[in-house]
Amino acid sequence: MSTPQHNVAAVDHAMTSRMSARAFTQQPVPRALMEEILQVASRAPSGTNTQPWKVYVLQGPSRDSLVEKVCAAHEAMSHNPELAKNYQEQYDYYPAKWVSPFIDRRRENGWGLYGLLGIGKGDKEKMHLQHQRNFKFFDAPVGLMFTVDPVMGRGSMFDYGMFVQNIMLAARARGLHTCPQAAWNHFHSIILPHIGAGEGEMLVCGMALGYADESDKVNTFVTPRVPVSEFTHWVA
Repeated sequence: MSTPQHNVAAVDHAMTSRMSARAFTQQPVPRALMEEILQVASRAPSGTNTQPWKVYVLQGPSRDSLVEKVCAAHEAMSHNPELAKNYQEQYDYYPAKWVSPFIDRRRENGWGLYGLLGIGKGDKEKMHLQHQRNFKFFDAPVGLMFTVDPVMGRGSMFDYGMFVQNIMLAARARGLHTCPQAAWNHFHSIILPHIGAGEGEMLVCGMALGYADESDKVNTFVTPRVPVSEFTHWVA
């Protein structure tokens, strides 16, 4: 059975136009639209259909008060680095030791973004302020927090990734943009009580969601991808 070309084009467009937006407009996202996105995304596969995801949606006062709390903690940590020990991730998102080619791609990403924004390598204050934009959801009107029960195994994080990707693609299909954010993970001790998470829940990541500000140059930043030939091995 052949697939209509307009279906192929629509799915491909959602995938290829997805990017990590870092500036959003204040245009609100209706709750009904959010529920639609989450319902579609819930069709993500999971091992034996465990569906390990749990989502907390923040808008309005709940969003704004979390932003205020975490920005205050981030600001305090910049003045007193000793406070960093109070804000440790619940799981290792990045490796303890970086090696090539991953460190090279990471540097290319970071300096590419900073270069676009005119932030020099020694400009720690501007770097700090740009990093803090994470904790304002890049001004997006919707913030999402994702948690998982830590009793689940590593495979559930694989399942979770597919669910989060589904949210981003469903959002793109409806004209919205997103930015998945691991930066929030350091502040789980603030976030989990704020969102009313159950005892033992582990923060997986956050996400900004809304309508991208097309006039902001930060949203012209597009990360490259290595060619298929570089990551694919055809086994004879």
